[in-house]
Amino acid sequence: MSLKISHIVCGLVALAAIASPAFAHVTLEVSRAPVGASYKAILRVPHGCGAAATKVLKVQVPEGFIGVKPMPKAGWTLATVTAKYARTYEANHAQIAEGVREISWSGPGLPNDQYDEFVFVGTLASDLKPDTTLYFPTVQECDGASERWIEIPAAGKSAHDLKSPAPHLDLLPPAAR
Repeated sequence: MSLKISHIVCGLVALAAIASPAFAHVTLEVSRAPVGASYKAILRVPHGCGAAATKVLKVQVPEGFIGVKPMPKAGWTLATVTAKYARTYEANHAQIAEGVREISWSGPGLPNDQYDEFVFVGTLASDLKPDTTLYFPTVQECDGASERWIEIPAAGKSAHDLKSPAPHLDLLPPAAR
């Protein structure tokens, strides 16, 4: 019986070792979505900067993710930067030429030993190409330090090859109607 428990414990430790590097970065909770659909982006923040608490989280909204609305967070100040898109998009029978391009939450601090999520919604433009990836460069600011989750892999490389990969969303073909 104890040998069986030992194997289970070893298996769980190995699984945690494999899974923990992915959780060490700021990531999107759902990393795949169909082109043309609404998408709820949930940025997962698993730690601060070293031992310092996270005081600010900034995310750049990629071209093609339109009509973005961030969710307020109790105790945190929400700010957005609105700018023109590279082109005009059609969504909900309207022409959209500008929108939220950057979101920042600043607050009292998220201690290094705690986890939290930051949320925003939008629409994936219907003319985005399936089987491509959108990147959401994110900067985490702490007292006297920062983590810059902004790296985008070069062609033929993977986010796993990077030290500080930007949260990313893999685009799927449009859902059947």
